[in-house]
Amino acid sequence: MGDDRDDRASRFLHLLRGESAHGPGRGLGRFARLLGGGVGLARRMVRAGRDGAKAEPSARDLRQFETLVRQLGELKGLPMKLGQIVSYLDIDLPEEQRGILSLLQTQSPATPRTEVERVVREDLGARAATLLAGLDPEPVAIASIGQVYRGRLADGAEVAVKVRHPTIDEAIRSDFRAASIVTTMAGAMVPGMGATARDFVAELRTRLLEECDYGLEAERQRLFGRLFAGHPVIVVPAVYDEWCAPRVLTTSWEPGRDFEPFRFVASQEERNRAGAALFDFYIGTLYRHGLFHADPHPGNYRFRPDGRVVVFDYGCVRVFEPQVAAAFSRLSRAVRDDDRAAVCDALRGLGAEPSANDAAYDHLRRLLRGFFGPLLVTGPHRIDGRIVVKMGEVARDKLALARLRLPGRLMFLFRIRFGLFAVLSRLGAVNDWADLERRYLEESPRVRS
Repeated sequence: MGDDRDDRASRFLHLLRGESAHGPGRGLGRFARLLGGGVGLARRMVRAGRDGAKAEPSARDLRQFETLVRQLGELKGLPMKLGQIVSYLDIDLPEEQRGILSLLQTQSPATPRTEVERVVREDLGARAATLLAGLDPEPVAIASIGQVYRGRLADGAEVAVKVRHPTIDEAIRSDFRAASIVTTMAGAMVPGMGATARDFVAELRTRLLEECDYGLEAERQRLFGRLFAGHPVIVVPAVYDEWCAPRVLTTSWEPGRDFEPFRFVASQEERNRAGAALFDFYIGTLYRHGLFHADPHPGNYRFRPDGRVVVFDYGCVRVFEPQVAAAFSRLSRAVRDDDRAAVCDALRGLGAEPSANDAAYDHLRRLLRGFFGPLLVTGPHRIDGRIVVKMGEVARDKLALARLRLPGRLMFLFRIRFGLFAVLSRLGAVNDWADLERRYLEESPRVRS
């Protein structure tokens, strides 16, 4: 049985990585494919919540699921990112299907090599021939915005070269033109929901289009490189400026184990060390510098034998103003102290409008304590990342968030932070997360000021 599964997985990976015949697409054709892929994934999640992780999928189920995953991968952009997120959230999904879906963390249908070379030549001009001569024939990773090749420069330096999918920016704009219809309908059905939804969609659109700008990504990667220079665990790949352009990003090649192989062989001590470092990378950086790396999915890490963790992909980074970072710090303290007045004050500092209604506050309190949950438990413990898909509860939470009128940038931050907790849960790291966050709060100059 195990050999059959391995053969199936190998065959599907080969199929998934095949060159794309259609590309991401745009307009009505893309919208129809997007709608089909999104509905298909939603149905699978609902079925998984009903049947449980132990349900054995039939051969037909697996074939249909593979078709869905390839469709999400071919669309790239937002639908592929949705598949990535679902693959590491702790929902009741059979492991064989989760394994198929998790391939989207680093693999999808490839942009043809001829198109890749055209992009490099257009962006680098005369320098392109030198860079292309050192690239491996096949990409090592095919992501939602670009694909990555291993290469070697003329001086022998080993590099990773990421080249953007040629029309992905147009595809993303097309997706959000369709999304505007949905937000308009939400505003018509639920008073107050429309403005919140529009703000969130606008924030998401901005972040995804920023990911298409590799010049901006290079700048942010250099910034994180400076912040984590000398860190005992975190490694940020170096940027080779002379080989970068708006659609080409060249960085040092950093080997190591992928997330799933690492978590299967790592000792508990190694898991704990890696988990604490990732928590520092995401949460500590937010409190100390007002920076948030907003893409904590397992495909963005490599784990070295010496215990260090390489973090890739700096396209989705949010920079928060000092007053916002300070208000978020106050909110963390207030939730931990269960202080209603302080919670409402901090939320107003974040631009939200908390209700004075007791029932509304009780719902808000449950949401916030769920959001900060791992940080409210003292002592070393493993984060419980289990998420049960109950559509009624999800709908009520969305209505509560709509009434709160959170700015889109903060709703985005909340959702991504749940992603980090899911990664740490799957990693199985045990730490005193509350003590770690308390330490970051004390280190924050914005809290003391």
